[in-house]
Amino acid sequence: MQMTTALLIVNPCDDEEDNMAMLCCHSDKGEMFLMTRYPDEDELEITLDGEPSTLDGVKVTLSPTRLLIEIAAADADVLNGDDVLEITHDTDSSDLAEVEETLQNILKGTGTYISQL
Repeated sequence: MQMTTALLIVNPCDDEEDNMAMLCCHSDKGEMFLMTRYPDEDELEITLDGEPSTLDGVKVTLSPTRLLIEIAAADADVLNGDDVLEITHDTDSSDLAEVEETLQNILKGTGTYISQL
């Protein structure tokens, strides 16, 4: 599955939401992707167009223009039948450190983060 977005919206630790880490984006076709995790949870949550699912073992790769999310084949229903979501983004390079921090918070102890920055 592929999406294109102008901006990755992140919050590494939302104190108004019990320190939840959150990454969100809206595609150029109106689709919404949301990945969140509370620090005391063992799984992260992925929401694609309003349908939340909890997962573990997620692998995420961040580059300056691409966010690649890989999930287990058994969980493919989360991504409408795909086990990979590739998000092409135009996030400003000065904001990528916060995106990276957010992804590390979301994946710590439950997934794999790979940086290509």
